[in-house]
Amino acid sequence: MFNRSHPFWFITFVALVCISAHSQDHARVEIHVSSDADPGGDGSVRAPFRSLVEARDWIRQSRVSGDLPTGQAVTVLVGSGEYVFDSTFELSSEDSGSSGAAVIYRAEKRLDARLLGGITLSPKSFEPVSDPEILNRLDPQIRQEIRVISLPGPRGEFQQLGDAYRSVPTAPWLYIDGMPMQLARWPNANADNEGWASFSKVIDTGMANPLAKNKEQQEKHPGSFVFDDPRLERWQVDQGVWLRGYWTHDWADEVIRVASYNSDEKIITLAAPHAYGIMSGTWGQASRRFYALNVLEELDQPGEWYLDRKRNKLYLYPTDQFKSASIVLATLSEPLIRVKNAKHLRFEGLSIGYGHGDGMVLQATEHVEVAGCEIANLARTGIRVSGGENTVRSCHLFNLGTSGISISGGDRHTLTPANNLAVNNHIHHYGRFQRTYAPGIGVSGCGQVVRNNSIHDAPHNAVLYGGNEHLFERNEIYRVVMETGDAGAFYSGRDWTSQGNTLRHNYIHHLGAGDAKHVNTMGVYLDDCDCGDTIEGNVFYRAGRAIMIGGGRSNPVINNLVVDCPIGLHIDSRGMTWEHWNSAKHSGWNLEEKAQALNYQKPPWSDRYPQLAMIMSDSPREPLYNPIHRNVFVNITSQVWSRDKNVDALMDKFEIENNLVVNTRGDEAAIAMAKDQWEGFRNLAGSPAAPIELGFVDADNQDFSLRDDARLRKELPAFEPIPMHQIGLYIDPAFQ
Repeated sequence: MFNRSHPFWFITFVALVCISAHSQDHARVEIHVSSDADPGGDGSVRAPFRSLVEARDWIRQSRVSGDLPTGQAVTVLVGSGEYVFDSTFELSSEDSGSSGAAVIYRAEKRLDARLLGGITLSPKSFEPVSDPEILNRLDPQIRQEIRVISLPGPRGEFQQLGDAYRSVPTAPWLYIDGMPMQLARWPNANADNEGWASFSKVIDTGMANPLAKNKEQQEKHPGSFVFDDPRLERWQVDQGVWLRGYWTHDWADEVIRVASYNSDEKIITLAAPHAYGIMSGTWGQASRRFYALNVLEELDQPGEWYLDRKRNKLYLYPTDQFKSASIVLATLSEPLIRVKNAKHLRFEGLSIGYGHGDGMVLQATEHVEVAGCEIANLARTGIRVSGGENTVRSCHLFNLGTSGISISGGDRHTLTPANNLAVNNHIHHYGRFQRTYAPGIGVSGCGQVVRNNSIHDAPHNAVLYGGNEHLFERNEIYRVVMETGDAGAFYSGRDWTSQGNTLRHNYIHHLGAGDAKHVNTMGVYLDDCDCGDTIEGNVFYRAGRAIMIGGGRSNPVINNLVVDCPIGLHIDSRGMTWEHWNSAKHSGWNLEEKAQALNYQKPPWSDRYPQLAMIMSDSPREPLYNPIHRNVFVNITSQVWSRDKNVDALMDKFEIENNLVVNTRGDEAAIAMAKDQWEGFRNLAGSPAAPIELGFVDADNQDFSLRDDARLRKELPAFEPIPMHQIGLYIDPAFQ
């Protein structure tokens, strides 16, 4: 993590214009911005501009007038302080730099130039609650603790929450001392992120029934279920109560308003249908779970808040440090910064946050770099990037409502890479609003590189990707898929054409348990016939079902180390058993149609992916061409290789060689071994008296590097040591 006490690496020039006597190419204009500047500044040290907008406009005007020559390098030095945005800071093609002469927006003191998308509230403005109606709705034991503030709302009141939302609630959101506060909920969350209510009896799934007599039942409609708890009788449902639930699948969350509660029959009826119905079938827990949000009666824990959107009154249960707290209400629902069709820009050392939209959007940009920035406390994605040759480097992203970084670009039809780079970024505590399919890093298009990132503490995926020729290497991923099931740290799926991607030298560990009975948390999850990805040289430690290939082909599994996982490798034949495999009836499948859209049987696709080009004449439903070479499985507790009967029948079509299965203490009851008939797997077992020591440098502290004299080198000479010390974050010398 970054240390705010470290000095920035560069020397700040104080002259307005610094011109090298030796090369006009290295001349650089410096413009100064200060949050407490007087109006009418000229951008000099003594009379800085007051905002980034003024600095941008000065650059534009100076270029038009000719005072700023074409190709002139410019640095906008942003002084310490807070810069409140009530609209997006926009940059376009006219704000571009040029090769060797970028336009740079740089904090004078790293992370002390704070760009905010909200309003600051004073703790002194919060008062005790005196309204008898409100007091009567609060728990008598804590009602004297609750404070209220009247807000300067937009045009009289804040917009109401919708009947249902999957992603981000309507603005605003409250942050105190750099942390998002919890909208009053029940049950309360605890340190283990538990705090769910559950139900197991459904009255109406809400799914369409064409044979129903009632016309409303013939279409998809709001569902209902039985929930017997006297607490609900306290709630004023007509004032608005929302439930966040995993209503059917552990990978599909949604927030839905309660339409009514029948206290006699104990039935909750929802106000909107859920896409998959209510408890209409799933792989995972039999019961379903939810918690209630926006319930004034449940304002009962420090840090919780409630917003009366009609009266613009915010109620808060203060924390102990409230009197000296920094309080921000995020209101800006648009990105704080948007760069469109621009080239050769750089953003360095800025602190960007407290908005109710995205942090930064780089749209169709080239050679734009975001480096050493802190991007946090946002309702949506930290940074969205599209275009080519862009870089997000050494940034710290956290407390995000959806994703950390989203990267796209390149041309899949021609397999032209974008060469966008996400490197050395620390991304954590994301997916706070959208709990599923809001990854730490999302990748699409062709030819992105994701390297040396640390991604952790999230409910669902760490990396969600599709497309071609992406490289994911030396990333450390842990404590993800903590709230969900049938999910993977790395996830891609349902596409034959997502080919040429490489996952190598990543360390994936300590994932959420999911449904332990089914082991439905995965390290790498190639779902629904996904094809053409290489999984090589990765370390999986306590990572659930470490590698899962769901019916796909051409996915080499090579030289991986799997330690202390319930299941080491899974390959199934769902393409052979599910009607979905190439069906237009099932959403998102149409595997052959997706391939035809990319002209997959002609160059460059047929040259680059010859097995894909022949797939329709080569048993397309079978999970073929998945070589399994040089993998090491240590202390696997349930199944070394999980597979179905169809895969058993195809064993002669698999390339399997030089795999080692190790039971370090010979524990027959708790440790799985390879079956004798598996050619290409060799068992090695120790005993309690003489446990096998494979030669890891420090396995107890998760260093699975091999010593020179490691026994593993002798038992499996073909195994290539994995460079553990190169994985994860490194010290960027520019930001020490």
